[in-house]
Amino acid sequence: MKATILVPTLNEEAGIGPTLDAVDRAAFKAKGWELELLVIDGDSKDRTREEARKRGARVVVEKRKGYGRAYKRGFAEAGGDVIVTGDADGTYPLDRAHEFVQALLDRGLDFVTCDRYAQLRKGAMSAKHRLGNWVLSTTSRILFGVPVRDSQSGMWVIRRSALEGIPVESFAEHMAFSQEVKIEFWKRRKGRCAELPASLAPRIGTPVLVSWRDGFGNLKELVKKRLTTRWPRTKSLQS
Repeated sequence: MKATILVPTLNEEAGIGPTLDAVDRAAFKAKGWELELLVIDGDSKDRTREEARKRGARVVVEKRKGYGRAYKRGFAEAGGDVIVTGDADGTYPLDRAHEFVQALLDRGLDFVTCDRYAQLRKGAMSAKHRLGNWVLSTTSRILFGVPVRDSQSGMWVIRRSALEGIPVESFAEHMAFSQEVKIEFWKRRKGRCAELPASLAPRIGTPVLVSWRDGFGNLKELVKKRLTTRWPRTKSLQS
């Protein structure tokens, strides 16, 4: 079995090193799993790519802009049977990536999303961001019936074979991609998805997110998706 740690970057010179260093390579090796570190870089102007390559990562430059676009390219480039995602700023517990992969395999799941609220470390999320995330997560639950507490989490574990039938290329090119991937997996792979407790640490480096713009943009995308998307009628999948 091969696992890919997939990280999108844009001017994350300070954070990409600690992010990749956190991955417990020995734990993957002990389980007999091959490990790939894959960075999709949005044409950074600092030393992000150099720092990633120093850690053994394969770096792919994607000049088309957007968080969602980076993941679309990353899913196409990843060679793993299982893909683990995370931001390049040291906020997500990639040191536990092997644990989340094991949970996916043990439970026969296709998709896992990680709940940051299970352990929010001091300074990891402002009150403004907590409010915005609550609004977006609540709206997702109401409009789509997706039982996720943290709809904006950027750490997922995905069985590569399960991406077949998920129309990733039609998803948003920007930050709304994160909520959309959860909605689509729950709608199309019901019974094989779970949200697991994780954590969130304070960010390393300068934030790229534009809070109000991205927040309102995500909210608009939720309403638009509810009005325009129809899913095929399928029976729930059993794990």
